[in-house]
Amino acid sequence: MILPRRHVIGGAAALAGTATLGRLARPARAAVSEFRMTEAGGASGDSIQAGYIEPFTGKTGIKVVRESPSGLGKLRAMVEARSITSALLELSSPELEQAKALDLVEALDWAAIDPLPIFPDAKDEYGFGYQYYSTIMAWHPDAKAPSTWAEFFDVESFPGKRALPDYAAYILAMAAMADGVPPEELYPIDLDRAFGKLESIKDDVAVWWQAGAQPPQLIKDNEVQYAVAWSGRVAGQDGVRFSFAQGQLDLAFFVVPKGADPEVTAAAMGLLHEMTVPENQAVAAAVIPYTGNSPDLDPLLPQDSLNQFPTTAENRSIQVLSDARWWFENADEVELRWQEFKLSL
Repeated sequence: MILPRRHVIGGAAALAGTATLGRLARPARAAVSEFRMTEAGGASGDSIQAGYIEPFTGKTGIKVVRESPSGLGKLRAMVEARSITSALLELSSPELEQAKALDLVEALDWAAIDPLPIFPDAKDEYGFGYQYYSTIMAWHPDAKAPSTWAEFFDVESFPGKRALPDYAAYILAMAAMADGVPPEELYPIDLDRAFGKLESIKDDVAVWWQAGAQPPQLIKDNEVQYAVAWSGRVAGQDGVRFSFAQGQLDLAFFVVPKGADPEVTAAAMGLLHEMTVPENQAVAAAVIPYTGNSPDLDPLLPQDSLNQFPTTAENRSIQVLSDARWWFENADEVELRWQEFKLSL
């Protein structure tokens, strides 16, 4: 497969104190007493509840009911049936591009959201980027530490078994960089170079993982010495070393389904505002070590574990932002070549 739904767990150290209220969200229309949102579930959903829904409901009195899991299929079914049951629905960045192409989403009212400062890549006409996550390299404490993907793929200088994702979107970029493509020239991905590099390492791959919980456990058990992993699965874990160097940074978006009730949508914009408040984002990051869209978040995170979070000034500067548009436009070719590669294993 090219891309799965993201699986998430908790794991960041608890933060001291509580979130400040920030600016008041724009008042919703009185007729709206509650609305539903569809998100990824797990600890990610718990972080939304603690960081954003609780302050929003405290200010407005509007109840927000969470449902999970989310995804493009659920959005499409909702819109095609003309039965919009969620005011907000979570999508991956390539799913956002597909939803826009299929005319499944409404343009956001950014004036109503009235955001505090956010990273530019979190602001799309049709999507609100609320949570960043990374795909990074991880290794066993007794293994030689790599600092680049070229080193990670060098099985002679860095001996040991590898665990790689069974998803093209989480390994092709790394393979291209391992073959010498500079991070700043990564997109469009040279598929010949990327697949060629995967061919060179496939005999040393012990596991092609499909669940995010696998890489850290495989490393802890010393079944593999190196793994590509989602940052939230390995950051802060005992028995695992990791680095954000040349990591692939991405973010999850909330969208408004096409045909959503305008009054409910107006209320939902207030919740999106709460997702731009850095103090709220700090509370959410205490639940799961992924970060929100504020460039002012660093001082509010635990200073002794800043290396665990994807968007700190240091970590963001050494990563590459995934090009969602490229993945969307090249999905068919990537899937075809990925399946051909899998047949050679």
